[in-house]
Amino acid sequence: MDSPAAAAAAVATPGGASAAPPPLDGLSFWKYMLAGSVAGMVEHMAMFPVDTLKTRLQMLSATSASSHSAQFGRFVASIVRTEGPLGLYRGIAAMGLGAGPSHAVYFSVYEACKQKLGGNRPGHHPLAHAAAGVVATTASDAVLTPMDVVKQRLQLRRSPYCGVRDCVARIIKEEGVRAFYASYRTTVVMNAPFTAVHFATYEAVKKALYEVSLDKASEERILVHLTAGGAAGALASAVTTPLDVVKTRLQCQGVCGADRFSGGSIRVALKQIVAKEGPKALLQGLKPRVLFHTPAAAICWSTYEAMKNFLQH
Repeated sequence: MDSPAAAAAAVATPGGASAAPPPLDGLSFWKYMLAGSVAGMVEHMAMFPVDTLKTRLQMLSATSASSHSAQFGRFVASIVRTEGPLGLYRGIAAMGLGAGPSHAVYFSVYEACKQKLGGNRPGHHPLAHAAAGVVATTASDAVLTPMDVVKQRLQLRRSPYCGVRDCVARIIKEEGVRAFYASYRTTVVMNAPFTAVHFATYEAVKKALYEVSLDKASEERILVHLTAGGAAGALASAVTTPLDVVKTRLQCQGVCGADRFSGGSIRVALKQIVAKEGPKALLQGLKPRVLFHTPAAAICWSTYEAMKNFLQH
């Protein structure tokens, strides 16, 4: 039997459609940070092997003249055969250190901006959701980018670094602190449209699913967040793959024989990659990137919403 609160949440709108449940507002800023931190950690730890495959594929042309057209399945098998299953997890410690704090910033800033911009009002507000997402990712990327640089360098085949501490120390000694932020501009330029599409799609799909849903049981709420998150992750990751290739190349330049760029300019990096390898190089890693972000977004959003619900009650 539904509780009175659940029954109230399921009351139909005047037009006959089921009303979307009220947003989980009223949490303190630190609780949004806690929920976001847990969601980010769960997402990135669960999907890390796929992220390693994406990084390796995006760096193939930059570090080797062979195996550019290797099939995805064979590529996975070759890594496991030559390095063992743990080869897919090199750099996971760096992501563990970065994902929690960055996602805490990501979701707490998003919730605060969404509230300020009116995104919690009844109705659909894609511009408010998109704008809040852009502000959130700009702040979050400032926290995550240094550890993302370390993570991607450790993910490379024959990486010259022994671990997180060794990588950080050598980057500072050989390239300076600025190397940790060489790709920050590209990351923000990539993640701004990614996050705008991601949040707008997520909120739109979630609202549509709630309107056609007849039951607001907790199991169905989870299914809604999984579906909306997956759709948002797939669309956003597909359209921003070229910029992700540039970001990866900038972060790993000079490592394992990879090309160096004259600066952190997106235009210069794009021009150099296309001139040497052709436009198709900008789509390297598309499949694993979509395969990563589709379930990752589903896991992240469902975990985040579950944590919000837990912290509220």
